[in-house]
Amino acid sequence: MQVTETAKDGLKRTLTVVVGQQELSERFTTRLDELKDRVQIKGFRKGKVPVPHLKKMYGKSVMQEVLEQTVSDTSAKVIKERNERPAQQPKIELVDANEATFERIVNGEADLAYSMTFEVLPPIPQPDLSTLTVERLVADVDDEAITKALEDIAERNMKYDVEEGRAAASGDMVTMDFVGRIDGEAFEGGSAENAPLVLGKGQFIPGFEDGLIGVKADDERTITATFPEDYPMKNLAGKAADFEVKVKAVSKANKPAIDEDFAAGLGAENLANLKELVSAQIKREYDSASRMKMKREVLDALDKGQAFELPASLVDFEFENIWKQLENNLKATNKTFADEGKTEDDARAEYRGIAERRVRLGLVIGEIGEKNKLSVTQDELRRALIERARQFPGQEKMVYEYFEKTPGALAELRAPIFEEKVIDYVLEQVKPVEKKVSKDELFKMVEEVTEA
Repeated sequence: MQVTETAKDGLKRTLTVVVGQQELSERFTTRLDELKDRVQIKGFRKGKVPVPHLKKMYGKSVMQEVLEQTVSDTSAKVIKERNERPAQQPKIELVDANEATFERIVNGEADLAYSMTFEVLPPIPQPDLSTLTVERLVADVDDEAITKALEDIAERNMKYDVEEGRAAASGDMVTMDFVGRIDGEAFEGGSAENAPLVLGKGQFIPGFEDGLIGVKADDERTITATFPEDYPMKNLAGKAADFEVKVKAVSKANKPAIDEDFAAGLGAENLANLKELVSAQIKREYDSASRMKMKREVLDALDKGQAFELPASLVDFEFENIWKQLENNLKATNKTFADEGKTEDDARAEYRGIAERRVRLGLVIGEIGEKNKLSVTQDELRRALIERARQFPGQEKMVYEYFEKTPGALAELRAPIFEEKVIDYVLEQVKPVEKKVSKDELFKMVEEVTEA
C-alpha cells in the first residue's frame, strides 16, 4: 500500500492510497477459500467445490466485496498510522472513476487507487479550570411556596359534580357535542362528542369559552369564534368559525380540602409528611434552576477565549440542522423572517454563529471528558433509553427497535449524558461560591442567563 498526501489546506487533507494488484489478489484468494467451505453447489459436495469453478460463478461479486473491505481496512489503517482524528468519515473516491478502470480492477488487471478527503480535529487547548468563577444560587423553601404547591396539587385533583339546571360559570366544566364550520363547511378537527371543557382556562380558541357562559344541560347554541393569526394550522389561522354546540351537562368544580384525607389519598403518611415531600420536590426544582445557571456560566467560560480553527464540515452540518428546524418552526407558525424583525441573511449569520459555538463547545467538552477519562456507562445509556421510551406510551417497542436498528441513534442519548458528566467534573474543580437569594431572584437570574 502506498499513501501520498496530495493536498493540505488548514484542517483539510486529501490523500491518495494505492493498493497493488498482488495484495488484492491475495485478499481475493483468501475470500474464495472461505467461501469454498460454506457454499453448496449442485454436483459438488460441501467444501469440495473447485476454486476455479467458484471464481467463474462468483468472481466478480466476490471481488467487489473484497474491494469494499479493502477500502474500509486500508483507510482506517492510514488514519491510525497518521495519528490523526477525522472530524467526520472521510470521503472516498476512485482516482480514475470510470467503468473501464473499475472493470480492470475487478478483473485483477489494475491496482486499486482511491482518494481520501477529510478534515482533522485541531489541537484543542485545555482551559485552566482554576481560573473559572461560578456562583451557586441557593433559595430556601418557605411556607408560602409549600402552600402554593399544595393548592396547585388540589387544583389538579379537582372533582366536577353534575348539577341539574346549573348555568355554566367560569370554573365549571361543560360536557358537550360540537361541530365547527367555516363558510358552511365542516373542517377537520373541528368536531367532537362528549367533550369536556373547563371554562376560564383558555383551552379553546378565543371567544368559544365566553360563548358557553350561562348555558345549561340540553341547551343548543351557535358560537362564533376566530382562530388566532398565528394558529399552527395555516388553513385555519385567522379564520372565523361557527360552532354548533349541544350541551350535555354542566358540572360544578369541587376543590378538595387540603387535610389528612387529602394527604392519604396521595399516598402520604399524613399531611405533615405530604408537606415534607412537597418541600423536597420544590427544593429539587430550585437546585435544578440553580444548576441551569451554573451550567450556562460554565459553557460561556469554556467558550470564551477559545480561538482554535473549527472543522468547516462540522459547522456546516450543525448549521444545516439548526436552519432546517428554524424553517420548520416558521412554517408551522405561519411566520416569516420579517415577522421576526430580521432578514434571511441576518438570520443566517446569527445561526451560523450559534452553530460555531455549539461545535466549539462540543470539541472542548469532548477533550475535557477524554483527558479525564469520563465516559457514559451502559447502565446510564439503558436508563436513558427507558426514559425516552416512556415518553411515547404504547409505542415503547417501536422506540427500542429504532435505537437498536438505527446506526448512530444511541449517540443522541449518549451526548447529553456525557455533557452533564463533564459539567459536573468542571463544577467539582471550580467549587462554586454559594449566594443566598429569594425564589423570585433565583428564577429571574436563571431567565436572564438562559435568554442571553
